[in-house]
Amino acid sequence: MSAPSFSPVGRNEQASVFATLVSAFTDDPVERWLYPEPQAYLAHFPEFLAAFGGRAFDGQSVWSLGEFSAVALWLPPGTAPDSDTIITVLTESVSPGKHGDMFSVLDQMDVAHPTYPHWYLPWFGVAAALQGSGLGGQLLKRCLEIVDTSHRPAYLETPNPRSISFYERHGFEVTGEAQAGSCP
Repeated sequence: MSAPSFSPVGRNEQASVFATLVSAFTDDPVERWLYPEPQAYLAHFPEFLAAFGGRAFDGQSVWSLGEFSAVALWLPPGTAPDSDTIITVLTESVSPGKHGDMFSVLDQMDVAHPTYPHWYLPWFGVAAALQGSGLGGQLLKRCLEIVDTSHRPAYLETPNPRSISFYERHGFEVTGEAQAGSCP
């Protein structure tokens, strides 16, 4: 059996990328805290994905393994998430009772985010049915081979404590934790 193909992904395939990420984050503690109702999650999480990582399509740094079995959105050095759109999407789609804790965590993330040139991985996921099969490790390895050619560091946040050991196996180190109130 051959290894799944690794390929760049264009903006015209954004819907397929986001469908994989919606599947991948179905049980994520933070994303489901934001959107506990299935209909709200399916309706609004893709908007949040686009706001937080959509600029990766502009940087031609979205990669897929297989037929969107695993996907990664990387923001190249000098590229940042669309902060204004993130705030708008979250303000309009998350219950107002969660805004204080949610924006506190986002502020903590912003303070911790590096100010020097770096690659930023806002979204990385494997379709739920394929998690645990090694596809995430294969994709991350290929992505890091590309990222490492720039000789710039890579940075990410993970909303799920279960994924920390995965990222550590690939050379990442925990540098902090963001938490507020009822937000996991």
